Amino acid sequence: SEGTAPTEGAIVFGQVTMSPKTVGAWVDFSRKLMLQSSISVESMVRNDLYASLGLEIDRASLNGAGTGSEPSGILASTSVGTSTIGAQGGAPTWASIVELETLVAAGNADRGRTAYFFNSKTRGKLKTIVKSTSAVAGFIWESDNTVNGYQTYVTNQLPSNLTKGTSTTICSAAIFSSDWSMGVLGLFGAPDITVDPYTKADTGQVKITLNQFADFGVRQPAAFAKIEDILTT
Repeated sequence: SEGTAPTEGAIVFGQVTMSPKTVGAWVDFSRKLMLQSSISVESMVRNDLYASLGLEIDRASLNGAGTGSEPSGILASTSVGTSTIGAQGGAPTWASIVELETLVAAGNADRGRTAYFFNSKTRGKLKTIVKSTSAVAGFIWESDNTVNGYQTYVTNQLPSNLTKGTSTTICSAAIFSSDWSMGVLGLFGAPDITVDPYTKADTGQVKITLNQFADFGVRQPAAFAKIEDILTT
């Protein structure tokens, strides 16, 4: 009202705690291989190790179990929105896919930086399912590689061996987000590379080991929604 001071509010803070968890890879190769002149063998091996670490960090970010020394990924979060198809799982429908968008919007997290993540089996299934019985409805997976107008990404880091009811180890997962930056990847320092030409010197081998400290946390769970009972067969 006129002449009345507004009621003071208070900012509410949450906290996402991260701790260093080790991911590593190593490979042995022979000194004889290093003498080959066609390629830089050590550089090739280092690049392969970096790729291996990147894939594992990616998998843990999406599907880490959150137990032991493994980060807790998006699928393991009990706070993100969840859409279910059926007690035994089921084929994806237009309604079940769109429900993911609705869950994010209902959490006031619809920022417009939206994207879907599917595995390759789910992509194949969505390309064969029409949105409705209307002859002009079209397939869920559009010809321009979008779903409902949103960008889509395909990665087999999302599992296809989940269980729902009697559907044992055959269910797939999918994730929708309005802002993927709400999934925070913490890297503690740079990757550590150790080249060991000594331990296996008697057999003429060199060992390269790569280690990285990393963790993953969901900053705002409302920005994500998931399905974990998609049947693709």
